[in-house]
Amino acid sequence: MGKTASAVRYAPGETGERPWGRWRVLETGENFCVKRIEVEPGHRLSLQYHHHRSEDWVIVAGEGLVECDAEHIAVKAGDRVRIPLHAHHRLSNKGAALLVVIEVQHGALLDENDIVRVEDDYAR
Repeated sequence: MGKTASAVRYAPGETGERPWGRWRVLETGENFCVKRIEVEPGHRLSLQYHHHRSEDWVIVAGEGLVECDAEHIAVKAGDRVRIPLHAHHRLSNKGAALLVVIEVQHGALLDENDIVRVEDDYAR
């Protein structure tokens, strides 16, 4: 019927350990993936963008800084941030406690290969 098939390549329960913390897939469905992201104090994700997905972040614990294109947004529990498709973005933990974010990815192709790193503290 002309509809593009969704390619969600995550599975609920899938996890990833990273130098900055960890992530776990909570749920997937057609064109979406929900992840829990934990960023250790003093760490940050790479500055990155995606070709196939946008993201919505809900801060559930801790405090940090979101870089999204030219904006720098201080965030704390209860805050929400929209990351548009192709936007250069990064999440940093600026507090003393664990920063926990619920991320909802939206797009027709969702997997770890859709990360284009622009800058990375861990030389990946």
